[in-house]
Amino acid sequence: MAVKAYDLSGRTAFVTGAASGIGRACAVLLAEAGATVHAADRDARGLEDTAALAGRESVRVHPLDVTDRTQLRRALASCGRLDVLAAVAGIMHSSPVLETRDEDLDRVWAVNFKGVLYACQEAAGLMIGQGSGGSIVTMASGAVDTGGAGLLCYGVAKAAVVQLTKTLATEVGPHGIRVNAVAPGWVRTPMTDRSDPAAQARVESSMTRLAPLGRVGEPEDVAHAVLYLASDASAFVTGQILRPNGGVAMPW
Repeated sequence: MAVKAYDLSGRTAFVTGAASGIGRACAVLLAEAGATVHAADRDARGLEDTAALAGRESVRVHPLDVTDRTQLRRALASCGRLDVLAAVAGIMHSSPVLETRDEDLDRVWAVNFKGVLYACQEAAGLMIGQGSGGSIVTMASGAVDTGGAGLLCYGVAKAAVVQLTKTLATEVGPHGIRVNAVAPGWVRTPMTDRSDPAAQARVESSMTRLAPLGRVGEPEDVAHAVLYLASDASAFVTGQILRPNGGVAMPW
């Protein structure tokens, strides 16, 4: 019975940011759980690699820009029905507050908040029209708990995603739609890779020392959290922030 709750057979999931990292891991795992997965990203070649990993019979690819609402609307409408949205797409930017430029903030805000907002609005509208409920999972970040130096643009956008998650959960709950966020700690992905191997090793060593579990995260660690929130295993969970972070932050 418990294992069956994670079965997504017969369901359709839409995953943004699916060409690499956490998004790819989510697309692959949701497909393994039985879902038909629609994978979206700007990186068309990366999407094809994701489809190959997950099994092409289970994955449809949608090269698109999440900051373009029209592209998202068309791709989501092509799903036929929609049971799960995993809004994972995001970009990283680092700069001290006093050196942050308007263009930095605008670029990160467009992808990390507006891209999530557009996907949530379009997906929730489809789910309400279907009348069969659904699950929306957004991607926040451990940055909202730690206030890391240099992460103003990124952290502000992710904090807005948390507020979006809670507000939308309140509004669409009566329609049987659950909305939750995942806020990962440091995860080893292409987005967190440093070009300098020595610098990468220093960062990962620092993150490892901070984590009670003594390691950094892998994309699959986050994907399993997304699967839980996407599935019936979390049927009584909405408006929550799940933190796969190795224990680096432990908010109330």
